Amino acid sequence: MLRFYSILLLLLILVSCGSDNGPDNQESENPDKVILTDNEIMDLTQKETFKYFWDFANSTSGAAKERYHPNNPTLNQNVVTTGGTGFGLMAILVGIERGYVSKTEGLARLNKILVFLENADRFHGAWSHWIDGATGKVIPFSAQDNGGDLVETAFLSQGLICVKEYFKNGSNEEKALSNLADTLWKGVEWDWYTQNQNKLFWHWSPNFGFAINLELKGYNETLITFILGAASPDYSIPAQVYHQGWASNGGIVTSNSQYNIPLVVNHVGSPQFGGPLFFSHYSFLGLKPNGLSDQYANYGDVTVNHSKINRIYCITNPKGYKDYSASSWGLTASYSRNPDGSIGYSAHSPINDLGVITPTAAISSIPYTPSQSLEVMHYLYQHKEKLLGPAGFYDAFSPQYNYWVAEAYLAIDQGPEIIMIENHRTGLFWNLFMQNEDVKNGLDKLGFNY
Repeated sequence: MLRFYSILLLLLILVSCGSDNGPDNQESENPDKVILTDNEIMDLTQKETFKYFWDFANSTSGAAKERYHPNNPTLNQNVVTTGGTGFGLMAILVGIERGYVSKTEGLARLNKILVFLENADRFHGAWSHWIDGATGKVIPFSAQDNGGDLVETAFLSQGLICVKEYFKNGSNEEKALSNLADTLWKGVEWDWYTQNQNKLFWHWSPNFGFAINLELKGYNETLITFILGAASPDYSIPAQVYHQGWASNGGIVTSNSQYNIPLVVNHVGSPQFGGPLFFSHYSFLGLKPNGLSDQYANYGDVTVNHSKINRIYCITNPKGYKDYSASSWGLTASYSRNPDGSIGYSAHSPINDLGVITPTAAISSIPYTPSQSLEVMHYLYQHKEKLLGPAGFYDAFSPQYNYWVAEAYLAIDQGPEIIMIENHRTGLFWNLFMQNEDVKNGLDKLGFNY
């Protein structure tokens, strides 16, 4: 189940969002027919998406809101997300690099966020999935999920390590921020979340302990958790936790292929086509898959092949959905429109194809499918009247349903877009994360080549 278990809870808090934008004749392309160059479309996408983490962040903490609805901006305005905040830290570094904000402004915002995290509730070092941005107190994600969320904490730690590396040789103020980022991630008690077994578990609650009992296992978004657990200098997990747990003693390897493209590893819940594309995004925002291999897989092949299979599925379009094409593809978790018109959230994939395209799917795959992802970005821009909002391209859309658009955003969808475009252009976060000495130690401990 993994992240899919959250869908029911998300459905409970969703309010009506999105619009059906009228008849088919409104589906025509941008009437001014402005064609951007590839660099211009990447510039636009990064700059507009940056606003999610800068203009629309939680005002008290500076951390990333779980979601943002431009038509209802006060909705859950104090609910900040741990993983999305980690993505936001990295997005702010892009903002500094590309001149959207000054280094002084970026440093001040990052310091504000890190001081908030320093004082927020922690559970054996791990942060909760949701945090109250006004108070730093845990907001329960589900009935028994009111404590540490190790996977969200790993996403946050990935961002903290990039901040640490980015500022470590700077001014005294920059070094102080670097040291705080380093101290925060090193306080996570990764070994606590093993329950003294050769496994990692997603949650721990001060009230319910390990009652959720959700083990991290198989190819999904959780690889980064094992690498950081091994990298921790004070709370390191044994290598066997990775090999026996995540990799099932080699059981993670598969000979399955689709469209004559090998999947290489078993994707949780979707061994034939591969899971939602976030499986190949979240762990690899800092962790560089190119050249990364162990006894089970070459992760450059895993991520590229996953993206190609997802794209070919959409072009093949076995369900006959409207406007699936080489310029309109990409299935991953996002807002969704159901056939009955209700709005929800779903982990879209080839085995859960609801006729909804999610822009982050193709955009965030740009290091793996560069020309193919750029084609989608140009398509989105040609439909900018519908698809481009105040914080970048909207979370999801469906030509199948009268060109429904989710006029809303999620932090975990916007973040990978700006980060992965930067990795494609300059390798910024792959360079920062992979140069970290603790990360190198973790990779060595688990037997990776990189």
